[in-house]
Amino acid sequence: MNLVMKKTDAYSQYEQQDTIEKHAPLVKRIAYHLKSRLPANIQLDDLIQAGMIGLLEAAKNYDVTQGASFETYAGIRVRGAMLDDIRKNDWAPRSVHRNTRRVAAVVQKIENEKGRDARDSEIAEALDIDIKEYNRMLQDTSGHKILSFEEVSCADESLLDNYPNPQSALLDDLQKDDLKSLVANAISSLPERERLVMALYYDEELNLREIGAVIGITESRVSQIHSQAIIRLQARLSSTINE
Repeated sequence: MNLVMKKTDAYSQYEQQDTIEKHAPLVKRIAYHLKSRLPANIQLDDLIQAGMIGLLEAAKNYDVTQGASFETYAGIRVRGAMLDDIRKNDWAPRSVHRNTRRVAAVVQKIENEKGRDARDSEIAEALDIDIKEYNRMLQDTSGHKILSFEEVSCADESLLDNYPNPQSALLDDLQKDDLKSLVANAISSLPERERLVMALYYDEELNLREIGAVIGITESRVSQIHSQAIIRLQARLSSTINE
């Protein structure tokens, strides 16, 4: 009996190893795709290493009875492992996170008072800085905002994590479909250029350089618009949740 179990275990491990080797190119594809959308200081090798750990976990935990193909299941686990590793090694200074919260709070205040989109000049004035400094602040923020619509929909390390005074109990009660609808509505209400950048980035999966070429602006300006869109979403979703 013990001999049979040992053979079964050995065969299972062999299958896992074969699966890992077969799907190693999947890890590289995801890593290259993700790298094109991340700051330059994140290394491709680090993404691949984290992704291989995700693939190993996927091979151990995959349940064929759940209906999803292994490649689909592994792709989710691999990408998640890469993002988890990035979060764990967050390089952002505290000042960047603090400034992001400050801008979101100002946007929320202006839009609640005015009943319309907060303008760049108004945000900068409320922060008591000039427009150049505000744009630099957005540029700093852009490199540290790693999220996708899938992450937002799961309320995991997403826009929701940056709410001022979040109501955790309420967020826990939200169903995924309701949250997706909430985020989709917030995105549709963004100013036209911000909405376009979000669509090209998350729906068409273009990187910032490619978006700049499409719209006819610099990559750094796209980065600023993207950051402002994310911060505006934080402010609006926060207002909606706290109502």
